[in-house]
Amino acid sequence: MPKSKPKFVPPPDPEIREPSGSEPQTQRVIKKYPNRRLYDTRTSSYITLAEIKQLVMDSEPFSVVDAKTSEDISRSILLQIILEEEAGGSPMFTAPVLENIIRFYGNTMQGFMGGYLEKNMQSLMDLQRTVIPAALATPLAPLGNNVFLQMQEHMQKQTEQFLSTFAPKR
Repeated sequence: MPKSKPKFVPPPDPEIREPSGSEPQTQRVIKKYPNRRLYDTRTSSYITLAEIKQLVMDSEPFSVVDAKTSEDISRSILLQIILEEEAGGSPMFTAPVLENIIRFYGNTMQGFMGGYLEKNMQSLMDLQRTVIPAALATPLAPLGNNVFLQMQEHMQKQTEQFLSTFAPKR
């Protein structure tokens, strides 16, 4: 019977501090190795994209670095998670939305688009945190379309404000 090859386990990173009771939590570092495996330096174990998604869902600060070059590849990993989510169940982005996003690359508005999307996502999250719980706290309040209409109106106003800055003056 052939001997099994021992698993490679990278040594703990001395630069990573473990959080203690009163100390603020440091950013978690995930290393991506050439074999495509992701290694969590805090837990000293390999993790999956699903576990990285859970870190995002838990709002835990982390970064993913290439083990060989130390390059930060967090965005690439997050895009991979989005790609898997989009390929599964019910996608969030339609083909026309993705086409429009692609059109902004190389466009003079590319620099503004990231900030615009980030600001609107934050507004949506703020509304989700405040409006929906408030509507649910009122026992007889009809949740239905009212909350979503408020959210839609808010997003529409922000979009109009953003786009009006670039509209030609008449």
